[in-house]
Amino acid sequence: MNDFALFDCAHALPDGVREIAPSALASAAPSTRRRLVDVRESHEFTGDLGHVAGAKLVPLGTVTREAVKWDHDDEFVLICRSGGRSGFAARELRALGFTRVINLVGGMLAWNEASLPTEKG
Repeated sequence: MNDFALFDCAHALPDGVREIAPSALASAAPSTRRRLVDVRESHEFTGDLGHVAGAKLVPLGTVTREAVKWDHDDEFVLICRSGGRSGFAARELRALGFTRVINLVGGMLAWNEASLPTEKG
Protein backbone atom coordinates (compact mmCIF):
# COMPACT_ATOMS: atom_id res chain seq x y z
CA MET A 1 0.00 0.00 0.00
CA ASN A 2 1.13 3.56 -0.71
CA ASP A 3 2.81 5.16 2.33
CA PHE A 4 1.01 8.39 1.45
CA ALA A 5 -2.49 7.00 0.86
CA LEU A 6 -3.94 9.24 3.59
CA PHE A 7 -2.44 12.36 2.01
CA ASP A 8 -3.61 11.27 -1.43
CA CYS A 9 -7.24 10.93 -0.29
CA ALA A 10 -7.31 14.08 1.87
CA HIS A 11 -9.25 17.13 0.68
CA ALA A 12 -6.87 19.66 -0.91
CA LEU A 13 -7.18 23.34 0.01
CA PRO A 14 -5.99 26.18 -2.26
CA ASP A 15 -2.93 26.83 -0.05
CA GLY A 16 -1.66 23.26 -0.55
CA VAL A 17 -2.63 22.01 2.91
CA ARG A 18 -4.96 19.05 2.94
CA GLU A 19 -7.71 18.21 5.42
CA ILE A 20 -8.89 14.87 6.73
CA ALA A 21 -11.83 13.86 8.91
CA PRO A 22 -11.15 12.05 12.19
CA SER A 23 -12.83 8.86 10.93
CA ALA A 24 -10.53 8.78 7.89
CA LEU A 25 -7.43 9.13 10.07
CA ALA A 26 -8.68 6.49 12.49
CA SER A 27 -9.30 3.99 9.69
CA ALA A 28 -6.13 4.73 7.72
CA ALA A 29 -3.62 1.98 7.24
CA PRO A 30 -0.46 2.51 9.29
CA SER A 31 2.48 4.15 7.58
CA THR A 32 6.07 4.39 8.70
CA ARG A 33 6.21 7.73 6.89
CA ARG A 34 3.34 9.36 8.83
CA ARG A 35 3.89 11.64 11.82
CA LEU A 36 1.03 12.69 14.08
CA VAL A 37 1.91 16.08 15.54
CA ASP A 38 -0.28 17.54 18.29
CA VAL A 39 0.32 21.29 18.56
CA ARG A 40 -1.61 21.91 21.79
CA GLU A 41 0.01 22.71 25.13
CA SER A 42 1.06 19.86 27.43
CA HIS A 43 -1.88 20.32 29.82
CA GLU A 44 -4.28 19.95 26.87
CA PHE A 45 -2.45 16.90 25.50
CA THR A 46 -2.83 15.11 28.85
CA GLY A 47 -6.22 16.66 29.68
CA ASP A 48 -9.84 15.62 29.32
CA LEU A 49 -9.85 15.40 25.50
CA GLY A 50 -6.80 13.16 25.53
CA HIS A 51 -4.72 12.67 22.40
CA VAL A 52 -4.53 10.37 19.40
CA ALA A 53 -2.39 7.28 20.04
CA GLY A 54 1.04 7.78 18.56
CA ALA A 55 0.82 11.57 18.46
CA LYS A 56 3.88 13.55 19.45
CA LEU A 57 3.38 16.74 21.44
CA VAL A 58 4.98 19.72 19.72
CA PRO A 59 3.35 22.92 21.04
CA LEU A 60 2.54 25.44 18.32
CA GLY A 61 5.21 27.89 19.45
CA THR A 62 7.91 25.26 18.90
CA VAL A 63 6.80 23.74 15.59
CA THR A 64 9.16 25.65 13.31
CA ARG A 65 12.11 25.00 15.62
CA GLU A 66 11.34 21.26 15.80
CA ALA A 67 10.62 21.01 12.07
CA VAL A 68 14.30 21.45 11.18
CA LYS A 69 14.80 17.90 12.55
CA TRP A 70 12.06 16.36 10.38
CA ASP A 71 12.23 14.69 6.99
CA HIS A 72 10.50 16.89 4.42
CA ASP A 73 9.34 13.79 2.56
CA ASP A 74 7.28 12.39 5.45
CA GLU A 75 3.52 12.84 5.81
CA PHE A 76 2.42 15.08 8.69
CA VAL A 77 -1.00 15.12 10.33
CA LEU A 78 -1.41 18.21 12.52
CA ILE A 79 -3.81 18.00 15.46
CA CYS A 80 -5.12 20.51 18.00
CA ARG A 81 -8.30 21.10 20.00
CA SER A 82 -10.57 22.31 17.17
CA GLY A 83 -8.48 22.48 13.99
CA GLY A 84 -7.46 26.15 14.12
CA ARG A 85 -3.97 25.96 15.58
CA SER A 86 -3.19 22.81 13.64
CA GLY A 87 -4.30 24.56 10.43
CA PHE A 88 -1.90 27.40 11.22
CA ALA A 89 0.90 24.91 11.92
CA ALA A 90 0.14 23.09 8.67
CA ARG A 91 0.51 26.34 6.72
CA GLU A 92 3.80 27.04 8.55
CA LEU A 93 5.13 23.63 7.53
CA ARG A 94 4.09 24.23 3.92
CA ALA A 95 5.98 27.53 3.99
CA LEU A 96 9.05 25.62 5.21
CA GLY A 97 8.88 23.30 2.21
CA PHE A 98 6.98 20.33 3.62
CA THR A 99 4.72 18.94 0.91
CA ARG A 100 2.59 16.25 2.59
CA VAL A 101 0.80 18.22 5.29
CA ILE A 102 -2.67 17.34 6.57
CA ASN A 103 -4.86 19.16 9.09
CA LEU A 104 -7.26 17.10 11.23
CA VAL A 105 -10.63 18.77 10.69
CA GLY A 106 -12.31 19.63 13.99
CA GLY A 107 -9.32 18.50 16.02
CA MET A 108 -9.73 16.54 19.23
CA LEU A 109 -13.24 17.90 19.72
CA ALA A 110 -14.35 16.14 16.52
CA TRP A 111 -12.25 13.07 17.35
CA ASN A 112 -14.01 12.71 20.71
CA GLU A 113 -17.41 13.50 19.19
CA ALA A 114 -16.86 10.55 16.83
CA SER A 115 -16.15 8.38 19.92
CA LEU A 116 -12.71 7.44 18.63
CA PRO A 117 -10.13 6.06 21.08
CA THR A 118 -7.83 8.44 22.93
CA GLU A 119 -4.89 8.18 25.27
CA LYS A 120 -4.77 10.30 28.39
CA GLY A 121 -2.04 11.29 30.77
